[in-house]
Amino acid sequence: MQTKEVILTGLRANNDLHLGNYLGALLPIVKMQKKYAGEFQINLFVPDLHSFTTPIDHTKLYEQTMHNLKLYVASGLDLNNNDTFLYRQSFIPAHSELTVILNNFSYMGELSRMTQFKEKKTNQENVSAGLFDYPVLMAADILLYGAKYVPVGDDQTQHVELARDIGIRFNNKFGKEIFKVPEDEKTQLAFTHEQQRPRIKDLLRPEKKMSKSDASGKGVIFLGDTPEVATKKIMSSTTDSVGKINYDQKNQPGISNLIDIYSLLSGIPVSEIVDKYKAETSYNTFKTEVARNVSNFLADFQKNLNAVDQDSLNKKLAESEKAMNEVANSKLHEVQKAVGLRG
Repeated sequence: MQTKEVILTGLRANNDLHLGNYLGALLPIVKMQKKYAGEFQINLFVPDLHSFTTPIDHTKLYEQTMHNLKLYVASGLDLNNNDTFLYRQSFIPAHSELTVILNNFSYMGELSRMTQFKEKKTNQENVSAGLFDYPVLMAADILLYGAKYVPVGDDQTQHVELARDIGIRFNNKFGKEIFKVPEDEKTQLAFTHEQQRPRIKDLLRPEKKMSKSDASGKGVIFLGDTPEVATKKIMSSTTDSVGKINYDQKNQPGISNLIDIYSLLSGIPVSEIVDKYKAETSYNTFKTEVARNVSNFLADFQKNLNAVDQDSLNKKLAESEKAMNEVANSKLHEVQKAVGLRG
């Protein structure tokens, strides 16, 4: 049914997305569509089943899922592109059933070594089996469609490698290539780096990435923030006592983060920004300019978001989910036959 190689990517639906998500994921997805849609099939999905592997407000999940899909469109995603499929994970039941099967070909030891699991469990009083198991669900997300490339952040590369391991293990067990596995880590990284997916840092703690799960939100610029709120956050951002505009991520992470934001929003190269402000002895003028760029971006983005046509989005979802159910069910049936569940 699929005639083109698949690129697969997605963003969790819980919480409002932020500027780091836009610059590091949404914008690269839009650029990827423009660059590759004629050559590849692009599977862009909302992994809503992944959303409650960590605690969330379940009453808001569906609303957040639909809102985040609108954010894709506001970022410039072309809903009329026939090579792009936009779908919700939970609307393709094969994801869940394949996970149950793949659990029996996954090992406790390898799951317990997953860095994301080790990091996230330290922040939870009671760790769910879903958090432990979600790399297997991610493997199902990938293997159902034979995705060649899975552009992810650095914190997820380990899970793509696990999907390869599980797929290869399953194929070896049954003596044939039931699953087409994604490219290896080196090839994935080369492809992902081409997408220029920057990691924007927290404004107050620039040693950490900007995160949706930040409890205070003071170091995070959410895409729903007003320009005035965003300006206050920029002006209150952590810098240093050097008193000079340098791009030095080790010694001046706060300033370097602001330079990245300014550069990505304005299109001005980092070197030109540093040169422009090299005579400044305080950070106030520079912060004001960054805040102006962020405010202008938010005003334009929110205008685009309000203009998203819900009917067109619903139509795209219905078409994509119908098509992806057919692809996923076909692969699931092949797996079911291999393991003896179907004749």
